[in-house]
Amino acid sequence: MMYNVRGENLEVTPALREYVEKKIGKLERYFDGTEDVHVHVNLKVYNDGQGKIEVTIPMPHLLLRAEERHEDMYAAIDLVTDKLERQIRKHKTKVNRKLRDREKEAKLAAPVSIGASAAENEEEFEIVRTKHFSLKPMDSEEAILQMNLLGHNFFIFTNAETNRTNIVYRRKDGKYGLIEAN
Repeated sequence: MMYNVRGENLEVTPALREYVEKKIGKLERYFDGTEDVHVHVNLKVYNDGQGKIEVTIPMPHLLLRAEERHEDMYAAIDLVTDKLERQIRKHKTKVNRKLRDREKEAKLAAPVSIGASAAENEEEFEIVRTKHFSLKPMDSEEAILQMNLLGHNFFIFTNAETNRTNIVYRRKDGKYGLIEAN
C-alpha cells in the first residue's frame, strides 16, 4: 500500500505517520494485490481541539471512504480503521453472496429470469413506507422552521423564488444545508 498522509493545521510527525500506516496496513489482509493500492489520509485539527481524520482508498470496483472526529487523533485513527474494516467486510459478504447465488442457479441449470433478479434486489432495498404530500411554496428559512417543528433531519419544499424543488437538511455540525434541484 502506498500512503499519502497530509495534515491541515497539524504537523504530521513520524510517530503519527507510522501509527496511521500500522493501523490502516492491517486492512491489507483483505486485498489481493496491495502493491498498487493508494491510501489518501487527511488529518485536521479544528480550533475547538477536535481532530478529524479522512481516509480514502480508491479501488477498481469499490471506493472505501471513512472519516471520524475525536479529541485524541490516535483514537480517531482507530475508529476510522474500524469503519473501513466494516465497509470491506460488508462488501466481501455481498460479493460472496452473489457468487453463491450464481452457483446455485448454475446447479439448477434453469435459465435466469429477469423477475428473479428483480426480486433479489427488492430484498436488499425494500421500501417499507411511502408518503405522499404536496410541496408548499416557501423560502428556505420557513422550510428550516417546518423541519425543526416536525423534528426531522431534512425537509423537502418548493422554493417560492425559483419554483423548483429544494431540500434543507441538518448537518453533523448542527448547521443547515440546502440542496437545489436543477
